Parts: sequence; C-alpha cells; structure tokens
Amino acid sequence: MNEKENLEQENPTLHQDNFVEDGIFITTITPEELEKAIREKKKEYLNEMTEKVPDVDIAEAMDKLDSSLIIQLFRLLKNKDAATLFDDLSQEAQETLIKTMTGAELATLLNDQSADDVVDALDGMPANLVKKVLSVVSSEMRNDLNQLLGYKEDTAGAIMTTEYLEFRGDVSVSQCMATIREKGKKAETVYTLFIRDEKRKFIGTVDLDDLIFANPEAKLEDIMNRDAPFCLTNTDQEDVGNLFRRYKLNAIAVTNSDQCLVGIVTGDDAVDVMTKEATEDIENLNQVGHMEDAYLETHPFKMAKKCAPWIIVLLILGTFSSMVLSSFQASIAVLPVLAAFVPVITDTGGNAGGQTIALMIRGLALKEFRPKDFLKLIWQELRSALLIGVIVSAFGFLWFTMEQYFGIVLVDADSQASIWNGACWTLEFATNAFRVSGVLALTLFIVIILSKLIAVTLTMIPAALKKDPAIIGQPLLTTVIDITGLLVYFAIAEVMILNFL
Repeated sequence: MNEKENLEQENPTLHQDNFVEDGIFITTITPEELEKAIREKKKEYLNEMTEKVPDVDIAEAMDKLDSSLIIQLFRLLKNKDAATLFDDLSQEAQETLIKTMTGAELATLLNDQSADDVVDALDGMPANLVKKVLSVVSSEMRNDLNQLLGYKEDTAGAIMTTEYLEFRGDVSVSQCMATIREKGKKAETVYTLFIRDEKRKFIGTVDLDDLIFANPEAKLEDIMNRDAPFCLTNTDQEDVGNLFRRYKLNAIAVTNSDQCLVGIVTGDDAVDVMTKEATEDIENLNQVGHMEDAYLETHPFKMAKKCAPWIIVLLILGTFSSMVLSSFQASIAVLPVLAAFVPVITDTGGNAGGQTIALMIRGLALKEFRPKDFLKLIWQELRSALLIGVIVSAFGFLWFTMEQYFGIVLVDADSQASIWNGACWTLEFATNAFRVSGVLALTLFIVIILSKLIAVTLTMIPAALKKDPAIIGQPLLTTVIDITGLLVYFAIAEVMILNFL
C-alpha cells in the first residue's frame, strides 16, 4: 500500500489531489465534508485538518458554508489555528465573524495576529466593525491598528459610525421615503440624509423636513444642500465639534482623502467630544492629570498620584519667588509695610493673567483666531490691559490709602497712627501713605499689562507647536507672573520710596 492510500485510510474525508506536477500532493477538503465535521462537532478532526490542509483551501471551502457554520468552526478550532485561518477568509466571512463573535472571542482571535494582517482584513470594512475591533483588542494592538488604519485617536475616523442612510443623487423623493420607512429605525439619524454620486463621492445632504415637503417625483440632487460641510477621517475631533457648533448640525459626513463617503459623526458623539475636550482643558489649566473615572469613583491614591507631581513642580518654581523676596530683605527691613502688600500684587497679576489665558484657550478652541494672529492678539490685549490697568490702579490708590488711614495696614508699626487715634493727620503720615499707595498703584498698572501679555505669549507658544495650549495652566502662569510682579514691585519701591529714606 502506497503513501497516498495510507493517508486516505487515516483521514477518509481528506483527499489528496495531484498539484503542479506528479509526485506533489496537496491534502484538501470539500465544503460538504467540512460541513459534516462541523455539525458533528469533530473538534479533534477539525484541528488535525488545519495541520494538513492549507489555510487557503479551508477558506475556499468555508466560503460556501452558511455563516452560522463558520462561527461554529472558529469556536471549535484552537486559538492559534483560528488566527492563521482568519487571514485567508473572504472579507464577507471576516465581517460575519466580527459581527457575530463576542468581544472576548474576537480579542482572542485578533490579538494573536500581526497588526498589518488585521489591518488588511479591516480595510474597506464598515466603520462600526472597525470600532468593534478597536474596542476589544489589547491596547498595544489598538495603537498599532490606529496608526496603520489612519484612524488616529481623537479624530473623526475614530468616532464615526456607519449606521446612517445614504442615497445616490438620482434617487427620487418617493423612493427615498420608502427606504426610510424600511431601514430608518436602524440608522443613527434620519433627520439628515447623505447623498453621494455613483463613485461614492459625497455631494450633499437632504434634511428630513425638506424631503417631506418636496415633490415625490423630484430627485434628491434637485433638493439637496450642495454646500453641506464635511470632514475627513483624520480631522481632529475638536474641529469636528466646532463644525457642529458653527453650523448647528445634527450630523456630519466623514470622507476619505478622495472625498468618498465612509461614515458620519452624529450630534451626540459631538457633544461627548466637546465635553471630553472641555474636561481636558479644565484639568490642564489647573495642572491636574487626566482622570479616567468620575471624582467619587477615583481612589484617593490615584488622585494623589495625578495631582502631587504638579504641586511639587510648582513648589520648586516657587523657589524663584522666595529668591526675589530674599534679595529685597534689606528694603523690607527699612519699610516693613511693603511686605504686607505682596499678596495683593501677586494675586492681582495672577487673576489678570488667568482671565486672559482663559479667553485665549476659548478663542483657540472655537477657531476665533490662530497662532499666526499673535501680533493682533498682543495689540488687542495691550489696549485692554491699559484700560484695565488705569481703572484698577486708580481704585487701588484710593483703597490702599484708606487701608493705611483706617489702620488696616500700619505704615509705622511703632506709632500705630490711624483715624481712630487721630495720629494720622500729619504731613509726614500723608506723605508716606501716598508714596506707598503710589508705588502699589503703579506696580498694579505695570503688572496687569505684563501679566496679560505674558498670558497671550505662553498660550500661543504651545498652540504654534501644535500642542494643547491648556498645558500652560493657571498655576504655572501664576508662578511666572508672581516672580515678574515681585521684581517690578520692589524695583519701583526702591526708586520711589527707599532712596528717599
């Protein structure tokens, strides 16, 4: 008995066919034989089959089977065998598996494969299936797939859906209405219909209310909005959210680089994006690491891990403020009242800069201006700062003078002069009080201007580098302005007061 007969006796349902030339044998299996083995759940035989029959031949036989049998086969096979077989399946069979398998089954199947093989399988699949795969595979695999697919995280491609209604422009209104009645409940939205040409290029949208009141025989291309906004799969999700806000959309088309329609982003997804972006900006503004969970669900240790590093960094930066105060100890010793107003100077500068940085981040987020408008922003903020500085410093001069006369802050701790004991009604007291108030008013004027200009600059630098401008943060900005304010304060005090004492 020859080798061929021995193999046929061992596996009677496997056949060896001559291939290429005599003497070369390939073991194959027919669709009927494969179906029988699956129905009878011959697990051992099926796993043996994957070792003897080429994957491409098994895949060819599987293409003729019902989708339910394909699912059963993959559940009977070993993980490594199922993974290698998946690559040779037709795209239809691959889509069926991805649709039907549970998340755990799909993760087991795909995590054993190379990322480029998975990308080849996902290429051309509906976005909802791609999203399902991305949601179940390992984080390492997900990163690789996102990079290869081009659907980078936080882009339109990563948040779009394919559960929408699309029509060719030559479809009639009545035909469109019939399709909506038939398939509309499965779509994410029926309020906006997406129109394409015969090459799947996006050409416009039709709103449901326009459709309802249109002539039933009219073509969709006759009533569609031809200048409807759309975005690409690699458009940043924050920009997508801004399109919704600007044009008051409930859905937007997503196309590939050839402007072929591949999915849509709906209003609820846009709201989620804007909420996420706003949360990240708030966290960055206050130097808080990103929190994945809700506040009450976050473990105190995890929260401390997020917050403590930034507090330590800011503490170190605060050393520079201490250095400035230390260098002016002699001046403070001559006129101790100067130290009493240090918090006022630093707080006012921080508050003024904080207002500006908030406006800058808001404007950048809403695309009201870009980093290239830096000089315009500086000019705009300078004019605003001059007006604010004049108002605040004028009020400050009166307020600081009142504090000294009412004894809230003592110019001379020894005499404790105030209106309550009548000792303040002297020329010497008035001269000293007005000088201190003058120094403070002038300092506030300069600090407000500088803090606002610094805020603009510190916001535009990361924006120009394509980084999130919120990373500057209110605490970091305040630290920088504190140092600047103290230098200005004591420099003015040296010129206006201490040189005359």
